[in-house]
Amino acid sequence: MGALDHLSNMFDCSSGHSKLKKRRQLQTVEIKIKIDCEGCERKVRRSVEGMKGVTSVEINPKQSKLTVVGYVDPEKVVHRVAHRTGKKTELWPYIPYDVVDHPYAPGVYDKKAPSGYVRNDVYNPQASHELARASSTEVRYTTAFSDENPAACVVM
Repeated sequence: MGALDHLSNMFDCSSGHSKLKKRRQLQTVEIKIKIDCEGCERKVRRSVEGMKGVTSVEINPKQSKLTVVGYVDPEKVVHRVAHRTGKKTELWPYIPYDVVDHPYAPGVYDKKAPSGYVRNDVYNPQASHELARASSTEVRYTTAFSDENPAACVVM
């Protein structure tokens, strides 16, 4: 913070208090919640729509996913949905499997995940990180003798 900012804050008469209030940013909060029927869907939607700062609510019952967009705190949204519905809720723990280095590694692969998704191992400290991506040298030697490579060595 520069000297001019400090002076402008010191002589600012527009607000009644001197503390600066943090503005919330527009966020997309994705929550995993089990939705069995239309009644559950309605109950979940009503629990979130009344929150201050919520701009849109989208429910995907097939994936058991609730998406809330607005100026909200993710933890408060999760807590409110759990309290109002009585259902187990958590932040969306899955990411597309294309993003993960080893999607079928233990701790990452989850049978309950929707198709095309694996568990996000950033939030899972027990996930094994022993597997590493192959280096460019290893890839070069491996593809030199590959059947898919048209310029591969024909010694084999």
